[in-house]
Amino acid sequence: MEIEKIKENLLKREDNLSEYATKSSSAIRLKKEIDDIRTPFFRDIDRIIHSISYTRYMDKTQVFSYLNNDHVSKRIVHVQLVSKIARTIGRFLRLNEDLIEAISLGHDIGHTPIGHVGESILNNISQKELNEYFMHNVQSVRTYLSLDNNGNGSNLSIQVLDGILCHNGEMVTNIYEPNFNKTKEDFLREYNACYKNKNISKDIHPMTLEGCVVRISDVIAYVGRDIEDAIEVGIIKREDIPKSITKVLGNCNKEIVNTIILDIINNSYDKPYIKLSDDVFKAIEELKNFNYQNIYNKANDKEHIEYYQKVFRSLFDKYLYDLNHKIKESEIFTLFVDNMNEDYLKNTSNKRIVIDFIAGMTDDYFIDSYHKFCK
Repeated sequence: MEIEKIKENLLKREDNLSEYATKSSSAIRLKKEIDDIRTPFFRDIDRIIHSISYTRYMDKTQVFSYLNNDHVSKRIVHVQLVSKIARTIGRFLRLNEDLIEAISLGHDIGHTPIGHVGESILNNISQKELNEYFMHNVQSVRTYLSLDNNGNGSNLSIQVLDGILCHNGEMVTNIYEPNFNKTKEDFLREYNACYKNKNISKDIHPMTLEGCVVRISDVIAYVGRDIEDAIEVGIIKREDIPKSITKVLGNCNKEIVNTIILDIINNSYDKPYIKLSDDVFKAIEELKNFNYQNIYNKANDKEHIEYYQKVFRSLFDKYLYDLNHKIKESEIFTLFVDNMNEDYLKNTSNKRIVIDFIAGMTDDYFIDSYHKFCK
């Protein structure tokens, strides 16, 4: 009886949320389950942070893969920054912070080893071998739908999965509008279409305002922090940042994050969308372009990219051979296939199994496996 009262009090807190916020009562799951004391999105947070896939964030690249520097961000730092920034915005806009946190912490779980370079290489392999695109946001959803818990998935709410699918932080706009009318069936249709159409994940809108908050927070979390990392490793100097950017956003991560958050709150309060002012939006666009030219395009030189291409291709060929020839002592069996349920194995091609296995690797395991098996 006390537990029911406690849960009722938790839900009453949502009476103070914005009319555009997502209430716990609207949570949708693909599989029905018995409720417990936790609200649905709070429960999703627990499922994400207690998963094995979440643990692997700690050794996945953010930008710099080959540098031995403990002060440079890893993927796990990025997702925590996204979560904090998004919850800050959500709190002041009176949105559902549990939903925001769940989307934020889970959004990059599908990232390959070696960051965006690794994603690009694995995408090329996927197109050649499966005629399907590989995108980390899609793989994140796939992880929670079909890979976690021995192939049973995590049964996260559709609102969380949708926010993860739509988080594409590469696409910046001055206004983020949710599709409040999106259904579970619409989400599944968009998810499946992403494998065949690379442009869909750029154009789809989240079904919640909380998903919109995470999408812009992904941008806020990396544009300034990547500058700090680049300064740390000597790729750029702070004075290299154009004055046209610093006079609007500031010249360090702290100032950039603060400026953009306040701008969003000022332009989005009690609105059914998330909006940036024109000046801040233009400055973010300019900063992104600066980062691409001076950081991302220099983070991996031609020699390293060619090496990573060789590693991905070699491991793919090795593990596919092992699967096709049923070499049971291979790590793809002992660490992956032997732990997956019958439905996954029956409905998944060997090539797709290999891609799932490689996509889940940490940077160190990826390189170690190559040196162990392919050299």
